[in-house]
Amino acid sequence: MRIQGQVLFGIVIVLIGLAILAGNVFQIDVGVLCFPTALILIGVWLLVRPRLAGPDTALRMRFFGPIRRSGTWQVSDEEIWLFIGDVRLDLSEAELPTGEAHIRVFSFISEVRLTVPDHVGVSLTSMAFINDVRLLGRRRSGFLIPITLNSDGYDATEHKVQVESMAFISDMRAR
Repeated sequence: MRIQGQVLFGIVIVLIGLAILAGNVFQIDVGVLCFPTALILIGVWLLVRPRLAGPDTALRMRFFGPIRRSGTWQVSDEEIWLFIGDVRLDLSEAELPTGEAHIRVFSFISEVRLTVPDHVGVSLTSMAFINDVRLLGRRRSGFLIPITLNSDGYDATEHKVQVESMAFISDMRAR
């Protein structure tokens, strides 16, 4: 996902730049073309999307609003799609699979908060125009760069959770 997401992110930026450049050179109103093109691309993405994710990956879509999980719940591979919202996952009492669970958050603006017990390895990856990632006292921020932070001993832990966010503005924190 990391390399595929970076390639997709790069392609989108290049296409936006080319559209603006063509609009300026050929005196075309790019705004008139962008909205229908965006709708077509979203429709195509929704049609091919189930084939891209694995059959065991759960999909949750919400336009606005929070997604919260706490108490006893089963952690599994999942994709969360939001326009604007926050995701709060408390893994303190969660049932974690042996190995690695992947949670992906796709949004325009998102805030992802994790509460993680000491015995669980965490990897946070954010690809956004504006990033802010905090993991157990460490912080990295950036503009137009992917950021990845792993907890100490991530590779050696039995239970791992990898959370990836692709957004315009992304704020991720794990404590």
